[in-house]
Amino acid sequence: MSEVERLTDEVKGKADDKAGLAREEIENAMKRSAAETTLSEFDIPDGLKENMTLFLRLTRKVIGEYDEELCDTFDALLADAIMANLDEDDQTDEEVAAFSEAVKIIDDLPVERATLLMRGFATYFHLANICEENYRVTSLRQREEVVPTNADSDPINDITVAYRQLVDECGRGKAIALLNRLEFHPVFTAHPTEARRKAVEGKIRRISALLEQRPLLAGVSLAENERRMLQEIDALFRTSPIAHKKPTPVEEADTILDIFDNTLFEMVPEVYRRFDDWELGEKAGTVPPVCPAFFHPGSWIGSDRDGNPNVTAKVSRKVAEKFRTHMLETLAEATHAVGRNITLDTESTPASDQLLNLWSHQVEMSEVISAHAMEISAQETHRAVMLVISERLKATVNRTADLMYNSAEDYIEDLKVVQRSLAAAGAVRTAYGPVQRLIWQAQTFGFHMVEMEFRQHSVVHSRALADIREHGRWGERGELQPMTREVLDTFRAIGSIQRKNGVKAARRYIISFTKSAQNVADVYELAHLAFAHEADVPVLDVIPLFEQVEDLENSVDTLNEVIKLPQVQRRLAETGRRLEVMLGYSDSSKDAGPTSATLVLHAAQERIAKWAEENNIDLVLMHGRGGAVGRGGGPANRAVLSQPKGSVNCRFKLTEQGEVIFARYGDPTLARRHIESVAGATLLQSAPSIEYVNTETIDKFSDISTALDKYSRERYLDLLNTDGFAEWFSFVTPLTEIGLMPIGSRPAKRGLGAKSLDDLRTIPWIFSWSQARTNLAAWYGLGTACEKFGDLDRLQEAYKEWPLFTTFVDNIEMSISKTDDRIAEMFLSLGDREDLNKKVLDEMRLTRKWVLAITGNNWPLEHRRVLGPVIHMRLPFVNVLSIAQARALQAVRTRGDKLTPEERERFIYLILCTVSGVAAGLQNTG
Repeated sequence: MSEVERLTDEVKGKADDKAGLAREEIENAMKRSAAETTLSEFDIPDGLKENMTLFLRLTRKVIGEYDEELCDTFDALLADAIMANLDEDDQTDEEVAAFSEAVKIIDDLPVERATLLMRGFATYFHLANICEENYRVTSLRQREEVVPTNADSDPINDITVAYRQLVDECGRGKAIALLNRLEFHPVFTAHPTEARRKAVEGKIRRISALLEQRPLLAGVSLAENERRMLQEIDALFRTSPIAHKKPTPVEEADTILDIFDNTLFEMVPEVYRRFDDWELGEKAGTVPPVCPAFFHPGSWIGSDRDGNPNVTAKVSRKVAEKFRTHMLETLAEATHAVGRNITLDTESTPASDQLLNLWSHQVEMSEVISAHAMEISAQETHRAVMLVISERLKATVNRTADLMYNSAEDYIEDLKVVQRSLAAAGAVRTAYGPVQRLIWQAQTFGFHMVEMEFRQHSVVHSRALADIREHGRWGERGELQPMTREVLDTFRAIGSIQRKNGVKAARRYIISFTKSAQNVADVYELAHLAFAHEADVPVLDVIPLFEQVEDLENSVDTLNEVIKLPQVQRRLAETGRRLEVMLGYSDSSKDAGPTSATLVLHAAQERIAKWAEENNIDLVLMHGRGGAVGRGGGPANRAVLSQPKGSVNCRFKLTEQGEVIFARYGDPTLARRHIESVAGATLLQSAPSIEYVNTETIDKFSDISTALDKYSRERYLDLLNTDGFAEWFSFVTPLTEIGLMPIGSRPAKRGLGAKSLDDLRTIPWIFSWSQARTNLAAWYGLGTACEKFGDLDRLQEAYKEWPLFTTFVDNIEMSISKTDDRIAEMFLSLGDREDLNKKVLDEMRLTRKWVLAITGNNWPLEHRRVLGPVIHMRLPFVNVLSIAQARALQAVRTRGDKLTPEERERFIYLILCTVSGVAAGLQNTG
C-alpha cells in the first residue's frame, strides 16, 4: 500500500470515527428528547402537559449534574419503557424488544447505581403528582370564574346543588331540616399506607408553591423561580425516600397538626361561608348564618390499639394533650387577631347590657388582665372583651383555675354575647363576619381539634374480664396480666381526656370483630371496673364493628341484643336514640373477595337501615374504607350516592388514611372541593329521587347480585385455599419488605406467623398486590362471575342504571388500568408455581375483558378525558420502577443464602426505594 493510500485510509478512518461519534451523540440526544416528545403527544390538557415536561427537564438536569452517565441511562431506560408501552392492545415486535431492552439495562446495573436511578424516577413521580394537583386546582378556579353570581346554585359547589334539588323535591322546610342534620365526619387514622417520608412532604409542598407562582412571573423572577425549583428537586433526589425509623404514635399525631395548620382551620369556615354566600346572596355575612358547622373530624391516631402494642394509655393521654394544647393556642391567637381589629368605639357601637355583664365578670376574674385589655382598647368595649377571651384561652392551656374555660361551649357562648351585642348596635358585618368565623371554627374543632376514637379487639376484652374474675378487680388474688392492666388504664385515660378536653374529645369506643352483644357488654363492664367511684366512669358510646362476612350477615341479630343492654338503653335515651355502627371493608374483602364483600356490605347496610327505622334508632353508619379499591376506596361522593335508603340520613362517616389524607386534605382548594363534594352527596342521598333509584335497582338486579356473589366468592376462595398459597403470596410480592418500611407504628400482622393469612392485616395484603402490578385484591373473581352469569346485555343494563354496580365497575376499571401482565409475570414467576400463576393471570385477563365489555371501552379509562391519558402516560415510568423491584426481589428470593449481609441490605434498600416510587406513581397503597 502506498503512503498516499495509507494516509487516505487514515483520514477516512478518522472521518468515520467522527461520524460514529456524531451518530452516537445524535442517538443520545434523541433518547434524551424521547420522553419529552412523547409527553407532548399525549392527549392531556396543555397546562398539565407543559408542567409535566418542565419537571421532566428539571429532573434530568438534576440527575445529570449528579452523574452525567446516570442521566444517559435514565434517558435510555425511559425511551425503551415508553416504546414498550405505546399500544394499549396487542404488543408489537418493537414493543416486546423495547421491554426486553429495559429489563437488560436494569439487569446490567450495579445495585447501587440502580438504586440511584430508581430514586430519580421516584423523584419525577412526586413532581408529576404536584403537576396533577396544580392542574385540578387551576381547573377549579377557572370553572368558578365563569359561574354567574345570580345563578340558582353554584355548579362548582355540590352542597348548593344538592340543597336546591332537595328544595325542589321536598320543599324548603324539609330541605332546611335535612341541612341542619348534615354531618361529614372523616376519621384520620395512622394505618401505615403513606409510603412518603415527612421530609419528602415538606419539599413537595415548597415545590408546589413555586409551581403555583410561575404563571405570574417573567424574566429574572421566572429564572429565579426555576433556580429554586432545581434546588428543591436536587434536595428531593438526594434525600433518602426511606425514613430512618418508624414514627411513634405520638409523632404520628403530627399528621393531623400539619393538615390542621395548613388546611383545615382556615378552610373549613370558608366551606360554610361559601354556602351562605349562595343561599343568602347580598345578605350573607350580615345576618345569622344558614350553614351549620357540619364538619366533625375524628382520629384513631394514638387511640387505635387493635394490634398495635405501641399505643398505650400513656400515649393516648399525650396525644390528646398535644391536640388540646395546639387547638387552644390556635384559637387564642385567632381570637386575639379578631379582637385587635374590632376597633369599634362605644359611641358608634354601644355595648349591650349582656356584653357589659360579661365585661364585669371578666374584671372579677382578673383585674390585671381586664385592666390591660381596657388600657389597649380605651372606649372599645367589644375589643376589650375579645382580648380577655383570648387571654382566658391561654389560661385554659395551662389550666389556670380562676381564668380557664371549662368547655368549648362556654367559649362559644362568650363569642355569641359579643356577636349579639355587635348586631344589636348595627355592626352586623363584624358580628356575622370575623366573629362568626371564630364561632364556626370552635363549633367544628372544639378544644379537642379531633374527636379521638378508641378501638380494641373483642377478644382482648373477654380475656381481660376472665383475668379479673380469676385474680380480683385490683389483683387482690394474684397479679393481673399486663394487657388487663392496660385495658383498665385505657378507660382511665378516656376519663382523664374527657375531664380536660370535654366529652366529645373521647367518647367513642370501637370493638373490632364484634360477634355478639356480649362484646359490647364487656366494654361497659370493664369501664366500670376501672374506677373506684361510679362518678368517675367516662361517658361511652360503644360502637360494634362488623367486618367479617359472617358477622356482617348476622349484624341485625346482634344489634337486636345490643339495644337491650341497660347501658345502651340509657345512652340511647341521652342521645335521642342515636347509635353508631361501624362496617369494615378490609377483612370482608380479604375473606370473601372484593365482589362478594361489596355486595355483602351493601346488603348489610340495607338490613341495618331497615332495622334502625323499625326500632326508632337514629342511625350513624361508619365506613372503614381505605384508599385502595380493595378496601372500599374510590371517590367518596359516588360511594355515598349508591348507599341504600336510610343508611346515610344526612350523616356520613368514614376512615381516611395514609396517602388519602395528604391527597384530599393537603391543599386548601382541593380539600374544600372534597368536603363540598362529600357533604353535597351526603345531603343529596336523602332526596326522594336518589332513594327511589337505589331501592328500585337493588330489587331489579338482585339476580345479578346473587350470581356475582356466588361465583366470585367460589373463585376467590379457590385461590386462597390452594395448598401453599400463603407462602407463595409472601414469596412473589414484597410483603416481607413492606413490613420493614418505617411508615407507621402499627405492625403488619396481628401476631400470627408468616404462614397464615388469617391474621395478616388487609393493608399489606393490598399494598403487596399493587406493588406486584396485579392489584388482585381489587378485582379477583369478578371475571369468572361475569363469565358464568354470561348475560352481557343485562350487565350493561345494570352498569347504566344501578349506582352501586356502576361505582364498583368503574373502580375496578381504574384498578385494572394500573396492572401490567408482563411485570405481573415477572413477580409471579418467582414462586415457581405455574398453577397459581395461571389462576391469577387468567382471571386478570378475564376480568379485564368483561370490564371493558360492560363499560364499552377498548382500553381501561378510554372515555375518561384526562384521567385515562394521564395514567397511560405514567405507566412507562412506573414500569421502570416495577422491573427494578422484581429483579431485586428475585435476587433476594433466589440468591438470599449466597448474598453477604451487606449485599442483602443493599438489595432490600433498592426494593424499599422502588416500593415508595411505585406508590407515588400509582397514587395508592392500602
